[in-house]
Amino acid sequence: MIDYKKIITIEPGKRGGKPCIRGMRITVNDILGWLASGMTISEILADFDELTENDIYAALSYAADRENKIYQVSE
Repeated sequence: MIDYKKIITIEPGKRGGKPCIRGMRITVNDILGWLASGMTISEILADFDELTENDIYAALSYAADRENKIYQVSE
């Protein structure tokens, strides 16, 4: 699993305090939704050139840890 702690950020005034990717306005939930709708990682990266493959894996790692209730992000 990738260490997401330096990639996932939470800022109270941005996207309602939802976990975002590197301070951008793209949330973990956005990425999960795109993947769930059938988009491939390559398609996401093509549509959002500011994202990296590590960003996507960080979102997945964060979601997995959150599901297991062991997540930790600096605010």
